[in-house]
Amino acid sequence: MKSKFTDKEVNPLESIEDWENDLLTRYPEPKSEQAKAKEDYRNYHDSERVDTVREFYRLNHQYQTYDFVRQKEAEFLKFEKKEIPFWEAIDYLNTLVDDSDPDINLDQLQHLLQTSEAIRADGHPDWFVLTGFIHDLGKVLCLFGEPQWAVVGDTFPVGCKHAEEIVYPEFFENNPDSKDERYNTKYGIYAPNCGLDKVKMSWGHDEYLYQMMKDYLPEPALYMIRYHSFYAQHREGAYEHLMNDHDREMFKWVEKFNPYDLYSKVPVAPDSKTLRPYYENLVSKYLPSVMAF
Repeated sequence: MKSKFTDKEVNPLESIEDWENDLLTRYPEPKSEQAKAKEDYRNYHDSERVDTVREFYRLNHQYQTYDFVRQKEAEFLKFEKKEIPFWEAIDYLNTLVDDSDPDINLDQLQHLLQTSEAIRADGHPDWFVLTGFIHDLGKVLCLFGEPQWAVVGDTFPVGCKHAEEIVYPEFFENNPDSKDERYNTKYGIYAPNCGLDKVKMSWGHDEYLYQMMKDYLPEPALYMIRYHSFYAQHREGAYEHLMNDHDREMFKWVEKFNPYDLYSKVPVAPDSKTLRPYYENLVSKYLPSVMAF
């Protein structure tokens, strides 16, 4: 599948973090009361950045089909690519250094620590802190050669009609599922209020990490990991018709997590050397010492 894409189609963004920067222009304030002022973040009005993000979503919306998701699940959910000790996996992720983020010039480890330390400072349970620390670990998909649009980006259900609340919904016109009678109705292959556990989401680092962690972490943590990029629902409420009451209860945790993910960036590098013993103990409490990718 990867061979069919050009280099530009694989890497339309200068950095995969451009997606998160774009999120800050769409959602400059969290739902919680602890909002960072909109003017404290850079908005992206220059045409080059806007065009780059649009191209990213054009590709994402065209190629993220129900069949594509099933193919990626078959390819990656065997977890046969690589076995890596946990801390080596963090170092591996850290090769994704973001040089383009105008809000902060920190590597991936420092961003993860800023997220998790903000959660810890607010007194949340240790599994919540761990969730903040590992939530982007699925981005290692990029290091396996996956296109950016199959790693990051707002996620959405496949197998049913694409909601208008998804960013750049006009690009779904080129998605084959939009012309397929099995998939282009409100419910598609699903039943009303069937529950999100029965719904396939577009492929990316959220679903990949969820599948990796589902035997190790509490259910609220798994919801945070699996749906933290599902902005069409937790910010726009576009898929209430597929959710059940249990989903709605669990999404309270997703909404708690979102501000820490998007709004915890500050231009002060965490002291990773000092913090490491705490996180070594935390990781060993919940996760195996070697991770299968």
